[in-house]
Amino acid sequence: MGDRRNTRRRKGVDLSALRADVRAAVPDATAALVVTVAIFVWLYARARSGSSPTITVMPFMAEADTYVMYWLCQAFGWSALLWAWVTTMLGLLRSGHTPGWFPASPARLERWHRTTSLTTVALMFLHAALFFAELVRENRDDKAWVGRLWSAFVRTFVPGGYDSGTGKVAILLGLLAFYLAIPLGLAYYFRTRLGARSWRALHRFVLAVYVLSVWHTLLYGTNVWFDGWPRTTLWLLQLPPALLLLARLIIPARPSERGGALRGRPMALTLRIPALTAVAATIATIIVVVVSGRDGGRTPGVDGAGLNVTPGMVWAGFAVFVVILAVAMGLSRRGEPVRTAERAVSR
Repeated sequence: MGDRRNTRRRKGVDLSALRADVRAAVPDATAALVVTVAIFVWLYARARSGSSPTITVMPFMAEADTYVMYWLCQAFGWSALLWAWVTTMLGLLRSGHTPGWFPASPARLERWHRTTSLTTVALMFLHAALFFAELVRENRDDKAWVGRLWSAFVRTFVPGGYDSGTGKVAILLGLLAFYLAIPLGLAYYFRTRLGARSWRALHRFVLAVYVLSVWHTLLYGTNVWFDGWPRTTLWLLQLPPALLLLARLIIPARPSERGGALRGRPMALTLRIPALTAVAATIATIIVVVVSGRDGGRTPGVDGAGLNVTPGMVWAGFAVFVVILAVAMGLSRRGEPVRTAERAVSR
């Protein structure tokens, strides 16, 4: 009986771990909801007072009570980005050299990372769902409910379906982040089927979700379009994960990823060089942006220019990303040993 149960577990989803993590995520999700409510109150108050950058760009939204769902949508977006930052930091701490003075054990970091990941995906969904509800409310021209729901669904949940203004790029980036977060973030629960090396290779690409989320918010979030402490703070918050990732690349925690062990794996060494270059360039960009105050976003009193990034560019970049992911997965599966669920958990 036990062997059959273990066989089913290897072939499918680790439902026991998923259920345990969902239960463990309840306090975390509750905290996220409290934070979301606080952010909503702040956004709503700014809209009522007329001090919100959103009102400056879209004056018709000055009627704060009419657009309550929009402000709630924005609040969930902000809390989703905050939780994405937290789970990214926890993941980088867990996968690297944890300092001896750090108060949490690796096992606890792992559990926190998984629960905050689940909360992040839920917040991202609620962010999109409330935007969908707002579009349904706004689409009063279509008297048929089916037409209103379908139009809102396409514009909210279909990549490329939103076809006006900065949303052509903003919502595309957000949707790509959301749809990537589901398989990449939940890959842990398929680790016994994927194999340890394949699971680790796949899960590392979850960093793309965070990058897309930051891009979606910093350049297109209406509440941080202009200069000020919210925008500066968001940029400064990108330094810790970038520095942790740089340290993770320079001094890998796993012996199999260090220089001596990689001599017979030229592809792994080849991939590490551009990764190090990209992270170093990102850190330099963050410093320049914070010091100069210019990041390509909107400037008060200046009419918006054309989009610097087009949907075609985003799709092209996404295609390259998928190819790289497929190559990494293919390489990881070469000589993948048969491992038990317990060994597959280690990173």
